[in-house]
Amino acid sequence: MIDKDRPSVTHLQGRELPPEDIAVAPPHPVPLPLRLVYLVVGIGLFVVALGLMKEGAAALVPRLEGSVFTDNAWSTLGLGWLGACIVLSGSPIAASALTLLDGGAIDRTQSFTMLTGSRLGAAFVVLVAGTIYAIRGVGGAERRAPISIGILSLLMTLVTYVPGAIVGYLLLDGGAFDGLDIGTSPGIVSATDVAFGWAVDLAGRLLPGWAMFPAGLVVLLVGFSLFDRVLPQVGGEAMEDGKEAWYDRKWPMFLLGCGVCLLTLSVSVALTVLVPLVAKGHLRRANTLPYIAGANITTLADTLVAAILIGNQDAVRVVVAVTSTVTLWTLVVLVFLYPLVRRACLGLAARALLSQRHLAAFVVVLLAVPVVMIAV
Repeated sequence: MIDKDRPSVTHLQGRELPPEDIAVAPPHPVPLPLRLVYLVVGIGLFVVALGLMKEGAAALVPRLEGSVFTDNAWSTLGLGWLGACIVLSGSPIAASALTLLDGGAIDRTQSFTMLTGSRLGAAFVVLVAGTIYAIRGVGGAERRAPISIGILSLLMTLVTYVPGAIVGYLLLDGGAFDGLDIGTSPGIVSATDVAFGWAVDLAGRLLPGWAMFPAGLVVLLVGFSLFDRVLPQVGGEAMEDGKEAWYDRKWPMFLLGCGVCLLTLSVSVALTVLVPLVAKGHLRRANTLPYIAGANITTLADTLVAAILIGNQDAVRVVVAVTSTVTLWTLVVLVFLYPLVRRACLGLAARALLSQRHLAAFVVVLLAVPVVMIAV
């Protein structure tokens, strides 16, 4: 009897990276009525979490002012980076950057760097998931494909976000986005207050002010987990259809990454689509880089929605500054620098996978850099 829940193990003959076996977990579709329940509850938790974090941020201002976590833009960059690694998600930390800005705990340039840091650390979950895939596999063969996807995700995020964010920081600090005004409909704000404001008021009576921020972060994590259950599962088979190997070309993969991440609102979910394709040998790991670059752009869609719901124009400007400059730099990389970037990322990934010691050193550096930034 075949166990349908058991992961299938497929051998992948490596080209740029070493060959390995990989375990691919089967999808588990969620019934439509249950999806609707998850959707309603998830939206409610999302709005409640933002309310809790706004109130908690205001209470945290006296504690955070001048602290090692918020004393400069480097500290908030490290805070966002390390925070995303710890919670294994970038979106809650990105929302934290906006609510701390709205509460006055940090200024908008610090919010910008914290948001950027949240994206730099967000791909860490892919590395963790890849390592779990490798550990739970059957047999003694090498299983580096899922780990390599995590490493390539982290490297491509650094390549696209760091230069783009430097330009965005300078433009934001210079007032280039001051004229941007994206308002929230008063009707929407009133409706959300009536529907979910009671939960924030209740928490305010039960919890001390400072505790509302971490409580909101926990609620936000739960809300995002429900969204993951609601959103459609994009299977590798759907991407494999077609007579031509369009998925070996740069721009189709870039647009696919944009579309899948916009559909799922999660970089980690979008990048897991790569695993079965790589496992079955239909997609070379080198060709995932444009997909990763595209997913890293549209992943900010939920953060922009959060900024609009908060109702703080500086929060909206921060998100637009990050999105616009990173998008433009990503296009520059893909048009003019892609062969160089491709070789560099593959070379670093291959070096990190040479041994367990090399991989451990890669992870240590990944976590040590934000700690040093916080301490600066």
